[in-house]
Amino acid sequence: MRKLLLILAFIALTPAQSNSKEIWSGKLVEKFYDATVFGDIANTDYEGEISKMGDKVNIRTTPTIIIRDYQKGGNLQYQRPESPNAELVIDKAKYFAFIVDNIDRFQSDINLMDDWAGDGGEQMKIAIDTDILAVIPADVPAQNKGATAGRKSASFNLGATGAPFVLTAANIVEFLTACSTVGDEQNWPETGRWLVMPPWMRFLLMNSDLKNASLAGDETSILRNGRIGVIDRFMMYVSNNVSTAVDGAFTVYNVMFGHKSGLTFAAQMTEMDTLKAESTFGNLVRGLNVYGYESIKPEALGLGYVRKG
Repeated sequence: MRKLLLILAFIALTPAQSNSKEIWSGKLVEKFYDATVFGDIANTDYEGEISKMGDKVNIRTTPTIIIRDYQKGGNLQYQRPESPNAELVIDKAKYFAFIVDNIDRFQSDINLMDDWAGDGGEQMKIAIDTDILAVIPADVPAQNKGATAGRKSASFNLGATGAPFVLTAANIVEFLTACSTVGDEQNWPETGRWLVMPPWMRFLLMNSDLKNASLAGDETSILRNGRIGVIDRFMMYVSNNVSTAVDGAFTVYNVMFGHKSGLTFAAQMTEMDTLKAESTFGNLVRGLNVYGYESIKPEALGLGYVRKG
């Protein structure tokens, strides 16, 4: 009885939840971006322009200006540049909803909000990363994938349906440099490049020639320090959310690479409520995260279709 009275007294003295919305939302978004891969491989230039599900951002693109030869006394030809708009539509949403029981809050020796916000961020990351990494491979242009990748040379085999590139420790450096050269032929900037690999590719890297520190451009071998970092201008990311397909008897992985200018991503926690539960002593906590993504410059994306040898 005394314990129940103490709990009821604690509930009565607990301040109103006026700040819960702001605190929860901030913590969840912060932890979400710390964990997600997509927050690193895409630009978020237009995130401040969205506020709800269904919002649409019109993104102006830069036209290609034509350069012509000049001849003395000749007439100039004037171009009328076209700048088509790309659209970023906030058409996806994910939510969480759970009960924080007052007894748990009273008896817990940890901050449940911090703990559960951390897990919420991780689960949101897994769901959204999986969604995005499964969709964007279809946006990669033919010049940046397949058995004849390369806008200029068409000479790089990045794997194709029925004939995935078989990755081993002996050829993974060749594969990565081929991806990098595909980017060079598309005139990607030197900085801002990225590549997302499954964990088994990291294993091959750690056992490849890049364990030689000089080849990796580092003072310490990646086999010793455990870091991958930047290889041939790609910032390397490891993710279990890389999409897969079954090709014949093999599981094949869609290894995405590119430049940050190719993708744009925006997300907002548009709803964050803490309500008193009606059927128990506790609070109902629920949050809605709306988001959208778009391949606004597909030529800045590449795809390796690979399997483990």
